[in-house]
Amino acid sequence: MSGIYIHIPFCKQACYYCDFHFSTSFKKKDQLISALAKELQLRKDEFKNTTVETIYFGGGTPSLLSIEELQFLIDTVHENYSVATSPEITLEANPDDLFEEKIIELSQSPINRLSIGIQSFYEKDLKLMNRAHNSEEAKKCLKIATQYFDNISLDLIYGIPNSTSQEWLNNIETALSFGVPHISSYALTVEPKTALANFIDKGIIDDVDDEVAHQQFHQLIEQLEEAGFEHYELSNFAKPGYYSKNNSAYWLGKPYIGIGPSAHSFNGDQRAWNVKNNSIYIKKIEENVLLLEIETLTKNDKYNEFVMTGLRTIWGVSLSKIEDKFGLHYKNFLIKEAQFYINEQLLYIEKDSLKATKKGKFLTDGIASELFMLN
Repeated sequence: MSGIYIHIPFCKQACYYCDFHFSTSFKKKDQLISALAKELQLRKDEFKNTTVETIYFGGGTPSLLSIEELQFLIDTVHENYSVATSPEITLEANPDDLFEEKIIELSQSPINRLSIGIQSFYEKDLKLMNRAHNSEEAKKCLKIATQYFDNISLDLIYGIPNSTSQEWLNNIETALSFGVPHISSYALTVEPKTALANFIDKGIIDDVDDEVAHQQFHQLIEQLEEAGFEHYELSNFAKPGYYSKNNSAYWLGKPYIGIGPSAHSFNGDQRAWNVKNNSIYIKKIEENVLLLEIETLTKNDKYNEFVMTGLRTIWGVSLSKIEDKFGLHYKNFLIKEAQFYINEQLLYIEKDSLKATKKGKFLTDGIASELFMLN
């Protein structure tokens, strides 16, 4: 099982918190789409002996593309790769792009999953983040989308400065009222060199309060589990049968190819990533040159990633797999290092797997880094 991620690096406007690669100029859109198709062709041998089960359009804002442009890229995947009979094809979308006509067209295309960037149903939050949509558009697009798509995920952000616990509960309740089967939710993080970081430094926006974020994270778990969602990964909740296949493959260490400027790839032994510049990317691909930076993972790197991704999931870190993949020394090291966190009731061992407790979930990434084997 493997996946293809296609990065669409265009946005109408820049969200203040975002540090992903994108451009607000669409001048080179046609050239870039041609380059994406060409990169798909140039890299087809990487998946010679594997079946593509997921195609994921991320960004940026992939919903800015027309149905014809999306179809062209999907066709290019089919022409160059062995694709499963009914692959999961996800489109990340913004509410302001999802008017009824577009949703109907999408529902008639091979795209069978929408991931909609709502973030909040409160006008003040959307303004603070500089989102391109308003609360009304968010509700309207969900109302229509749920009539045409069964498999919908929506994104929510918690820990937004000056958002109260009651407002956060209302956000969750509003999301649930649309009956979507998947919710991804992330803490607002202040990435260096973003507009948000700049505004916080200048005192224009209050800093993110970790304590509030922690509290809202636990409210989220409680509300969604009560509504029948499974908390299958740190930031992801799904009704049974609606886990994201694309994301699950990533956490389970399956190979994927990232197409487009800044996109990352993984083949089990190496990570690779494309240049973060649209013009350079287009120029090089037109010359049949893949401008990939490649990092070959050491045994310790692979062990560390296995621990980091496993601890974030419902499946935890399999101790027997650690022993099989890396050896007894690594398994004993992990058990020894985890003991402190087990005593603190942040981790526990269940049927051969090391998992985070409810109390430990919010701290998972920090705990995982303490369990790393250093080179």
